[in-house]
Amino acid sequence: MHLPQPRTVYLAATIAAAVLIASPVIARAQVKSSGLPPAIREQMDAASLRFTSAQADLKQELFTKVVHDTETQTGQIYFLRKAGSTQMGMKLLPPDAAPGAQPAQVMEFKDGKLQMFNPGTNQIDELSATGKNQAVAETVMALGFGASGTDLAKAWAITDQGSEQMSDGSKTVPVEKLDLVSKDPGIRDNYATHITIWVDPARGVSLKQVSYNASSGTPTGDTRTVYYSNIRLNQPVDTAAFAIKCKGKCTVVTH
Repeated sequence: MHLPQPRTVYLAATIAAAVLIASPVIARAQVKSSGLPPAIREQMDAASLRFTSAQADLKQELFTKVVHDTETQTGQIYFLRKAGSTQMGMKLLPPDAAPGAQPAQVMEFKDGKLQMFNPGTNQIDELSATGKNQAVAETVMALGFGASGTDLAKAWAITDQGSEQMSDGSKTVPVEKLDLVSKDPGIRDNYATHITIWVDPARGVSLKQVSYNASSGTPTGDTRTVYYSNIRLNQPVDTAAFAIKCKGKCTVVTH
């Protein structure tokens, strides 16, 4: 596994890959302004205070420009907030997997530790983050679920691109399209030059998120988009369904 430096950026980038979420756009207003509108910030702040958990189905699309190829994966994800920290679990299926297929990858972020399990190799890649590193990881992760508007504005330079209506399963909800540039140069240079999210401020969740990948400060043309459906907010989470299950003894590689 190739691990870009610093490790903090790699950890944040890996977690960010798990939290990108989206739904089909119905309409978009062509409006741009600098900063997070106060009304949106207040709604997100209120939703963040109420946030305890979220679960969703997902579809992730990874576009590689050099070969003009898009890889699609589906899976499930959860977020659980405990004592001010966020725990995350995700299962991804192989591309074009049939219903009931075994996961291609299982991820868990808990207590400042990220574990990525590949059932095919029976290997766990483990990365630890404490202090500032954990704060960076959770800042990126919170783009998906439970981010407050105040914290968002502290970590990202924001351009408001207007209001839209988007489909979230059986209902249509108002969202705000925000383009985000990280204030952390490590994230800008090694992960994404910018990230665009379509956020439902009333619930504090993004309905669409696209990251524009970078390497050594240069845009690659690669993008990452994930579509979520069936979002269940503030309901009990069965974390056992996301448990890492080794076949015999796992090989653990610590980075």
